[in-house]
Amino acid sequence: MKNAHAKHLQQENGSMSKEIFKGSIASAVVYSGSKIMSNVIKHPVLVFGLGVVAGFFVHKYRKEIIANTTKAVDAGRDFVLQQKENLEDIVAETKE
Repeated sequence: MKNAHAKHLQQENGSMSKEIFKGSIASAVVYSGSKIMSNVIKHPVLVFGLGVVAGFFVHKYRKEIIANTTKAVDAGRDFVLQQKENLEDIVAETKE
Protein backbone atom coordinates (compact mmCIF):
# COMPACT_ATOMS: atom_id res chain seq x y z
CA MET A 1 0.00 0.00 0.00
CA LYS A 2 2.82 2.40 0.88
CA ASN A 3 4.61 1.61 -2.37
CA ALA A 4 1.47 2.35 -4.40
CA HIS A 5 1.00 5.67 -2.59
CA ALA A 6 4.66 6.60 -3.08
CA LYS A 7 4.46 5.68 -6.76
CA HIS A 8 1.31 7.80 -7.14
CA LEU A 9 3.03 10.80 -5.50
CA GLN A 10 6.05 10.29 -7.71
CA GLN A 11 3.85 10.29 -10.82
CA GLU A 12 2.12 13.48 -9.64
CA ASN A 13 5.48 15.18 -9.05
CA GLY A 14 6.67 14.06 -12.48
CA SER A 15 3.55 15.35 -14.18
CA MET A 16 3.73 18.59 -12.21
CA SER A 17 7.32 19.17 -13.29
CA LYS A 18 6.34 18.46 -16.90
CA GLU A 19 3.55 21.04 -16.68
CA ILE A 20 5.90 23.61 -15.13
CA PHE A 21 8.40 22.95 -17.91
CA LYS A 22 5.72 23.31 -20.59
CA GLY A 23 4.55 26.57 -19.02
CA SER A 24 8.04 28.01 -18.90
CA ILE A 25 8.67 27.06 -22.53
CA ALA A 26 5.36 28.60 -23.59
CA SER A 27 6.11 31.85 -21.78
CA ALA A 28 9.59 31.99 -23.33
CA VAL A 29 8.11 31.48 -26.81
CA VAL A 30 5.50 34.19 -26.25
CA TYR A 31 8.12 36.62 -24.93
CA SER A 32 10.52 36.02 -27.81
CA GLY A 33 7.67 36.11 -30.32
CA SER A 34 6.50 39.48 -29.02
CA LYS A 35 10.04 40.86 -29.31
CA ILE A 36 10.35 39.57 -32.87
CA MET A 37 6.95 40.96 -33.88
CA SER A 38 7.71 44.36 -32.36
CA ASN A 39 10.88 44.50 -34.49
CA VAL A 40 9.09 43.22 -37.63
CA ILE A 41 6.30 45.80 -37.36
CA LYS A 42 8.88 48.58 -37.66
CA HIS A 43 9.81 47.39 -41.17
CA PRO A 44 6.93 47.46 -43.71
CA VAL A 45 8.80 45.26 -46.20
CA LEU A 46 9.03 42.48 -43.61
CA VAL A 47 5.31 42.79 -42.86
CA PHE A 48 4.57 42.48 -46.59
CA GLY A 49 6.93 39.50 -46.85
CA LEU A 50 5.26 37.74 -43.92
CA GLY A 51 1.89 38.35 -45.57
CA VAL A 52 3.11 36.81 -48.81
CA VAL A 53 4.52 33.78 -46.98
CA ALA A 54 1.31 33.35 -44.97
CA GLY A 55 -0.76 33.63 -48.15
CA PHE A 56 1.41 31.03 -49.85
CA PHE A 57 0.96 28.53 -47.03
CA VAL A 58 -2.77 29.18 -46.76
CA HIS A 59 -3.11 28.59 -50.51
CA LYS A 60 -0.89 25.49 -50.41
CA TYR A 61 -2.76 23.88 -47.49
CA ARG A 62 -6.24 25.25 -48.24
CA LYS A 63 -7.81 21.80 -48.66
CA GLU A 64 -6.45 20.61 -45.30
CA ILE A 65 -7.54 23.87 -43.65
CA ILE A 66 -11.07 23.53 -45.04
CA ALA A 67 -11.24 19.84 -44.03
CA ASN A 68 -10.06 20.55 -40.48
CA THR A 69 -12.41 23.52 -40.13
CA THR A 70 -15.33 21.43 -41.34
CA LYS A 71 -14.38 18.66 -38.91
CA ALA A 72 -14.21 21.16 -36.03
CA VAL A 73 -17.58 22.67 -36.94
CA ASP A 74 -19.16 19.20 -37.10
CA ALA A 75 -17.65 18.26 -33.75
CA GLY A 76 -18.96 21.50 -32.24
CA ARG A 77 -22.41 20.87 -33.66
CA ASP A 78 -22.42 17.32 -32.27
CA PHE A 79 -21.31 18.62 -28.88
CA VAL A 80 -24.09 21.21 -28.78
CA LEU A 81 -26.70 18.60 -29.75
CA GLN A 82 -25.41 16.21 -27.08
CA GLN A 83 -25.55 18.94 -24.43
CA LYS A 84 -29.07 19.86 -25.55
CA GLU A 85 -30.14 16.23 -25.11
CA ASN A 86 -28.49 16.10 -21.68
CA LEU A 87 -30.28 19.29 -20.67
CA GLU A 88 -33.62 17.91 -21.90
CA ASP A 89 -33.01 14.74 -19.86
CA ILE A 90 -32.25 16.77 -16.74
CA VAL A 91 -35.37 18.89 -17.22
CA ALA A 92 -37.48 15.76 -17.73
CA GLU A 93 -36.06 14.22 -14.54
CA THR A 94 -36.81 17.32 -12.49
CA LYS A 95 -40.40 17.39 -13.75
CA GLU A 96 -40.93 13.78 -12.61
